[in-house]
Amino acid sequence: MTQYTPEDFTKFGVGALPGLIGIEFTSVAQDLLQARTPVRPELLAPNGYLHAGTVVSIADTLCGYGTMANLPEGATGFTTIELKSNFLGTARDGVVLCEARPIHLGRTTQVWDADVTNESTSRKIATFRCTQMILWPK
Repeated sequence: MTQYTPEDFTKFGVGALPGLIGIEFTSVAQDLLQARTPVRPELLAPNGYLHAGTVVSIADTLCGYGTMANLPEGATGFTTIELKSNFLGTARDGVVLCEARPIHLGRTTQVWDADVTNESTSRKIATFRCTQMILWPK
């Protein structure tokens, strides 16, 4: 695993979608990434609830950064080839938490799971799974 700190990953997103959303990494390890995101009006759907795209973006960011940190030696990068999310709840304010864990760290693919929860209630907002294809030099 390439060594990154929570501060490294938080700064990495500045000026890109993760920074715009406000994802703040709190823990980075080979088998677990954790982050928090304050809920703001800009992240809500017109109905006043947390936008599904916001939730997916948070989970996908943690899984993607986890993949980046766990690239096999010699790999040049990765790309998402599949993602799926089940929504179980929502938030209107406060903070959402996300935890991502690797399910499979292979040479050609990685599979990651993430859970997004409401910090104040501890209720799960969504589960997420993605498959990443590892890219190699041609």
